Amino acid sequence: MTIPFGPQLVGQTEKTLGALLRRALADTGLSEPQWVALRLADQPDEDPLRARVADLARFDDADEIVTALEERGLVAGDAPTTAGRTMLKSVLARSAELSGPIWDDVEDADAAARALTLVLDRARTALRDSA
Repeated sequence: MTIPFGPQLVGQTEKTLGALLRRALADTGLSEPQWVALRLADQPDEDPLRARVADLARFDDADEIVTALEERGLVAGDAPTTAGRTMLKSVLARSAELSGPIWDDVEDADAAARALTLVLDRARTALRDSA
């Protein structure tokens, strides 16, 4: 069954990939929001990590999320520590085992990326405009 491109398809895809991510995070003690913040910490940017977590991930509790990572010694100074990089490597490897094959040989992946990027940009604009 093909689901038409739109909110239902994007939502079901996000929820299913999220379930796979939670399996990859099992036994790490990290929540999904903490994982997202750790990944953002590994992507240098001029904005502070808390601001990026709040803006890009849309987490209202960005301060608490980053503080939890700092307390676990996974993040310091808006960047992953050695322990944080080790955690990233481990979870990314497990995630690749679980979901890597999903991404292999996807036809029109560039077109899909362009479409989803456009949807993301429009959604961010809608959030800004409705504030």
